[in-house]
Amino acid sequence: MMVWLLRKCESCGRYTLKRDACPYCGGRVRIPHPAKFSPDDKYIKYIGRMKGLDKG
Repeated sequence: MMVWLLRKCESCGRYTLKRDACPYCGGRVRIPHPAKFSPDDKYIKYIGRMKGLDKG
């Protein structure tokens, strides 16, 4: 399992290694990396519908 250490503040947009809050503005932090994508995902048709890519 890969551990993501880098976080990005939702308020000011700065990067940090803190997990609880931004040390600059105190805002919420989140992991800035996108979710993994696999074309073999069994739920890909539902994801496409949610994003409006697949109209079928």
